[in-house]
Amino acid sequence: MSSIDDHMTTLPRDPRADEYPMPFVPHGWYAVLRSVQLPRGKVVPLHYFGRALIAFRGPDGRPAVRDAHCPHYGAHLGVGGKVVNGEVECPFHGWRFGADGRCTHAPFAARPPKVSIGGFDVREHSGLIFVHTGPDPTWEVPEIPEATAREFASPIDDVQTARIHIQEMRENIVDESHFHFIHGQSEPPVQNLVVDGPFAEVRGRFARKVLAWEVDNTFDVFMYGPGVMVVRVFGSMLSLTAIALTTPIDDRTSELRMLYHVRKPAGLPFLAPALKLVFRTQALAEVREEVRIWDHKVHQARPVLLQHERGIKALRRWYAQFYPVS
Repeated sequence: MSSIDDHMTTLPRDPRADEYPMPFVPHGWYAVLRSVQLPRGKVVPLHYFGRALIAFRGPDGRPAVRDAHCPHYGAHLGVGGKVVNGEVECPFHGWRFGADGRCTHAPFAARPPKVSIGGFDVREHSGLIFVHTGPDPTWEVPEIPEATAREFASPIDDVQTARIHIQEMRENIVDESHFHFIHGQSEPPVQNLVVDGPFAEVRGRFARKVLAWEVDNTFDVFMYGPGVMVVRVFGSMLSLTAIALTTPIDDRTSELRMLYHVRKPAGLPFLAPALKLVFRTQALAEVREEVRIWDHKVHQARPVLLQHERGIKALRRWYAQFYPVS
């Protein structure tokens, strides 16, 4: 007998599930790598925003994220390419490109051709490498101190992909009703969305049972543009900071990367692995349940909302600023 999960895997998708009235890449900052994933001397192939990309570190150690294909003859610089003195070398004909994208060397040429590979503004902090899409950046993602603080354990790193627009991933935080059905909360949390330009904040309370314990925690949510959200949960049993990174892969698929930084118990830091295990057991399964739902839902431009669900409309109004003006 086939399982429900098997049936969901083979269930045909409604074509409306891939239709959205908004562009699939809102303007803003996105985390495309953790810093530890980009050692010096390595070319890392990426695919985001419907584009083949590469990441590498220049001679000063700073990260660069550029288009992947060599303008000479189209080879993918991340497939067999290598870093030579902080420049990426094409595996096909040996052309080299600096961190700024400009060609610096072409074998058998009297001088390097005046060509470049496109790329992004890049920032690195909080253990993450961010790139900016759209016009020149006018705001920055602030540092996230918990990402490098010794008071927090190394993060649980969970990456999922879903057939959904990243805006709907973000709407999840103000979808109060789903906290009951997906996350086991007895009543929808009372939340208040406060916006400030490209930033927004939500505060609330989360009460539920985790294994044999009743957990009643407050939480603060900080949103930095369309792709970065930091959730700080404070409680007597468990305190943690979750960094939610939502990034478009292409016009149909988005990535959700969750980094859970669990605070080490004061005076009992050796208990952190056990807390991480308990959290992993509960939280990751719930995220996967959400992803399964996202994979098959359709976008409702005018959803039928209850009174306590007005936060969804408010978040959509705030999020609209990140789309290009037509």
